[in-house]
Amino acid sequence: MNRIDRLFGISTLLQSNKFTSAEKIAEKFGISLRTVYRDLKSLNEQGLPICYEPQKGYHLVNGYFLPPVAFNLEEANALLLMEHIINAFSDKSIQKNYQSALVKIKSVLKQTQKDKIELLAGNMYFQLPDRLTNDYEFLSIIQTAISNKSILEFEYKDAKELLSKRKIEAIGLIFYAFGWHLIGWCQLRKDYRDFKVSRIVKIKDLEIPFAKESHIPLTDYLKQLPVTY
Repeated sequence: MNRIDRLFGISTLLQSNKFTSAEKIAEKFGISLRTVYRDLKSLNEQGLPICYEPQKGYHLVNGYFLPPVAFNLEEANALLLMEHIINAFSDKSIQKNYQSALVKIKSVLKQTQKDKIELLAGNMYFQLPDRLTNDYEFLSIIQTAISNKSILEFEYKDAKELLSKRKIEAIGLIFYAFGWHLIGWCQLRKDYRDFKVSRIVKIKDLEIPFAKESHIPLTDYLKQLPVTY
């Protein structure tokens, strides 16, 4: 995370909580306390009214709001419900990004709305089948590679437990048969292939542009699958 994003993240965290300790900020962003104090000073110099109360932590001046965005309670509740859906149909990387987005959303709510959200959160449960538990952290990397048209390199274990190393030009992500599938041009096989994301062992975005000049639309590949969209 670059410093600009971190500063914005710290300001959002301060607004989403009544009090925030320096230690919590350091843990959240993986930085030292010295860096936390430097960032807080920088935000203060830029006009963010940060206050400190001993034994409690840092907070923004009461009544100060950052983004001019407003959510009603029903919209916020819908986003809270989506958290359970995200946990069921995504992986750890998407869950982490959604949690970060949810913190930003909570930061623009009134305290009475936050209280109601917390009450609702404590009274909602979602039973998740084992087959929908995605214990990996690859979807965000794949999404970025698709958007940037950059080559992915990964180790892949097929249905026979055979391990191979692939370089793929990803054209899309598809969810079917209770799992995420990466569709892309395989430089090894010289053809389009369907890779089950849960069988990827490790993955890296090489940040190298596609070698192939053009690819088929993902909708054309979908016609080959035994499911309809």
